[in-house]
Amino acid sequence: MTYQFSNRVPKTNNDPVGDILKAAADPKVTSFAGGLPAPELFPVEQVKAAADKVLAEKGPAALQYSSAQGVPELRNVVLKRLEVEGIHTTADNVMIATGSQQSIDLTAKMFLDEGSAVIVEDPTYLTAVDVFRSYGAHFVGVDMDEDGMRMDSLEEALKNNPDTRLIYTVPTFQNPTGRTMTLERRKKLVALADKYDVMVLEDNPYGAIRWEGENLPSLRSLDKTGHVIYMGTMSKVFAPGLRIGWVVAEPKLLKKYTMMKQSADLHTDSFSQYVCAQYFTDNDINDHIKRITALYHKREQLMMSAIDKYFPAGVQHSNPQGGMFLWVMVPGVKSSQQLFDAAMKRNVAVVPGDPFYGNQPEPGTFRMNYSNTPEEGIVDGVKQLAAALDEVMSVTAPK
Repeated sequence: MTYQFSNRVPKTNNDPVGDILKAAADPKVTSFAGGLPAPELFPVEQVKAAADKVLAEKGPAALQYSSAQGVPELRNVVLKRLEVEGIHTTADNVMIATGSQQSIDLTAKMFLDEGSAVIVEDPTYLTAVDVFRSYGAHFVGVDMDEDGMRMDSLEEALKNNPDTRLIYTVPTFQNPTGRTMTLERRKKLVALADKYDVMVLEDNPYGAIRWEGENLPSLRSLDKTGHVIYMGTMSKVFAPGLRIGWVVAEPKLLKKYTMMKQSADLHTDSFSQYVCAQYFTDNDINDHIKRITALYHKREQLMMSAIDKYFPAGVQHSNPQGGMFLWVMVPGVKSSQQLFDAAMKRNVAVVPGDPFYGNQPEPGTFRMNYSNTPEEGIVDGVKQLAAALDEVMSVTAPK
């Protein structure tokens, strides 16, 4: 049997995301890989109470087909979350999506043709790379430093790629590096989007999980010309299994989103939307986020302390002020896959850096997650990872 696949189907069976989830599910493996929230913090009883109330009071509506834009109760909840980001808008500008992943996919479907240029941070969220690549994108990577995407490099990229359709950025606690874009650079990015008339997709899954530094305004809140599309999610601060995300855009553009969404899945799960809205009505999400933030900060501090103590000299890492990830750079190593393989031999999982790049990857890089590993496993996992780094660095060291 010969399958006549479209160009959107990957040419190989390499599946970094699948490998991450598989490693995270193996009880023998200490996983610093997947960006999974801590399951012990899921508000199971409160969600059960919300579900019971929804079925008792709104059962027929919750089990029926719904609007592609999303149920009004949940869109009003999203409006309150947007206020925290300095985004003052109306429910007409909000569409509920089936997780952040659908928001990225719909945006790519709307703006990209074969060969369209997409500007991304180098490195960037690996599954966004997969989505953009499936629509035939031409990637233009922009250098980063500890203050996020460099604006001189961004403007150079815009000058050299006048056909750019989209700038994709995770400005706060970026995936995979954990870095945060400064206010000055946020203002400059918005100004460049206006100057070169390019749309920006601002992805903000982690912004609420901050334990250090000041909250910074979203790009969308700084945008006065309608060039910034904002996307958020409940996955990192509430429950990823409900698959609740959202898009914020101008009404004319949002109409296109809802039309595209209807052709994809008609609408996001009605029951999940009603349950999520009911949970937010009956509970203080800010208290829940404080608990998440405190735990992740504790685990991050433990990981950073162990890294500084046990990692070989010369290994560098980012210093996040929140979120779920940090980025590690190992000098002299020619293959990030070597690092992954050496770590897995010791039953420790990280994510090699290669899938986070649209074009040429930076060798010797990998991502670590601290949110999902219990404290008792972090130090031992870092020790095993340090031994793996020693092994790989000794092999690649100049003779």
